[in-house]
Amino acid sequence: MKTRETAATQPMSVAFEVRVTSVGDLSPNFRRITFGGYSLRGFGVHGDTLDLRIKLLIPSRAADGTELPLPAFNTSQAGWYRDWLAMDPDVRGAMRTYTVREARLDAVYPEIDVDFALHGGDRGLSRETSGPAANWAVNAKPGDALTIIGPNNRAAHCITAETYSGIEWRPGLAQRILLAGDETAVPAISAILEALPPYMSGHAFLEVQQAADFLELSSPADIEITWLARGAAIGRSRPHGQLLQDAVRRAVPVPGWVGISADGGAGPEPEDVNVDVDILWETPARMEAAAITAARNPQLPAGAMPFYAWIAGEAAAIRDLRRYLVRDVGIDRKQVAFMGYWRQGKAEG
Repeated sequence: MKTRETAATQPMSVAFEVRVTSVGDLSPNFRRITFGGYSLRGFGVHGDTLDLRIKLLIPSRAADGTELPLPAFNTSQAGWYRDWLAMDPDVRGAMRTYTVREARLDAVYPEIDVDFALHGGDRGLSRETSGPAANWAVNAKPGDALTIIGPNNRAAHCITAETYSGIEWRPGLAQRILLAGDETAVPAISAILEALPPYMSGHAFLEVQQAADFLELSSPADIEITWLARGAAIGRSRPHGQLLQDAVRRAVPVPGWVGISADGGAGPEPEDVNVDVDILWETPARMEAAAITAARNPQLPAGAMPFYAWIAGEAAAIRDLRRYLVRDVGIDRKQVAFMGYWRQGKAEG
């Protein structure tokens, strides 16, 4: 019998050696790649994957275009990420964060699906802004090897299981929700929608490049799902994030109607975040004690209110939505998860 102390020593994340088993296009800018491997028998968390984040280690290519072997490292050892950073960039590959769209871990040959927003990639948009992962996905084929760094399912039963940082969705007792994101957040929002209980209601807004990128989504909950296409205007494409901001402002108007403060008035000005320097990542599960004390209802735990919002995508657009919801509408910061998945003009995909 394992002791409590023994179980607690399990690393929360480990490396999984996998291979591509299938590649399929969901739309012009969404590609689903399925990864399989017997190592995935050790992958997983308690319950639904929701917005579960994983790291993909993308191989580098030699001058002739052939992929270089991925470096071997042990994620259970302290300092593994520092050691990886110290490697020659031309050898270590690129590490990027993605969401698990679906997992079939009980199958004889376990698999997970990852949906890639290609940002154009080799299909016409800039390689500099599409990034190494999107460009790898454009050329991926069955049999390609990859390393995934993800949750150790043995740790899911440890006393530290709740500290795993790969899932941010924490609605608590909320019954009305708001989901909003661009194409990089579509896989996470899709998985969250499928896992919602029937008693929840609210809105989900998904902004993508074009109407052809609208996907069929469903949810047991009473959620109004709205797709927004930046290229819908005749002859031009709207700025990234504009449609998303307009939709959120219509769904959550001023004054705050979600019952989040005693006076229902505006909230404090959130501290400014320079998205070119710092990562915008503020969620109830990660808030520092000082931030909780400064919130509208410091005596109440995160998720204790009837409304919860989960917002992710391009960092500048998310920063503006954060300012609107917290300052103008007056929503308690413990009721909103703000996540800057990427920055426009930066190769992070």
